[in-house]
Amino acid sequence: MQVYINGQFIDQKKAAVSVADRGFVFGDGVYEVTRVVNGTFFMEQEHLSRLKEGLKGLKIEMSDSRIESIPVISRDLLELNGHMENEAMVYLQVTRGAAFPRTHQFPNPAVDATLYLSSSSFKPHTKLHEEGVDAITLPDVRWARCNLKTINLLPNTLAKQQAVEAGVNSAVMIRDGVITESPNANIFCAKGDTLYTFPASNYILNGITRRAVMQIADEYGIRVIQEPVRLDDLFEQDELFFSGTTTDIQPVTVIDGKPIGTGKPGPITRKIQEGYAKLLYGK
Repeated sequence: MQVYINGQFIDQKKAAVSVADRGFVFGDGVYEVTRVVNGTFFMEQEHLSRLKEGLKGLKIEMSDSRIESIPVISRDLLELNGHMENEAMVYLQVTRGAAFPRTHQFPNPAVDATLYLSSSSFKPHTKLHEEGVDAITLPDVRWARCNLKTINLLPNTLAKQQAVEAGVNSAVMIRDGVITESPNANIFCAKGDTLYTFPASNYILNGITRRAVMQIADEYGIRVIQEPVRLDDLFEQDELFFSGTTTDIQPVTVIDGKPIGTGKPGPITRKIQEGYAKLLYGK
């Protein structure tokens, strides 16, 4: 399997970065994951725009020409790995680069950013989409810049691991008494004919799939209100689902051992799944 690092395609087993890379030392970088269906990148420009926002937010210097080369690199990588004819995903990561000595402040002068891409085949979680998943509630202990898609994901991994150890699929994270996100997806709640989701802010990632859900809801005449749902009101919701690049639209039917609504995926979730499949697969 080939990966790309700083201008070179190389076998994954031989790929390496400096031990001084600030992504390795500090988690100082951003990333994107893009779905690919038969060679077509889903919402590619939205991912690139968010990458630029993340680089700006972290003040990582990267030339326009390097950013503009990413779509070509991504396609070449898919070709090399034989992923153009099926479902795949491309992982992209940019760090501030390698700098000695180790200092918390940025290198001065700036060093070249490290650009890394990999591709892999992808199989949708069809059974989970059909039947729904279970979750637990956990405190949202992440930092206050969740709008930046950084590689520093330790609170997310700890939450996901805690869910796995509890024997469930994922977690619903709670900050100040309201629902924010899951460790790796946005959250929508349905009450009646209306969807509720935490407003785009520094406390959540404004997911690309989240934006697609809002677009689909508008097309189907489903109202979306960007308003937090309180934990106290969680079990009054009719439906709840996760949305994300690798999650797709995933119903959550049980939380903390209690059913959400009927305990089965509901009609609004099914509508959004239908619209998302049309958007993703063009059918």
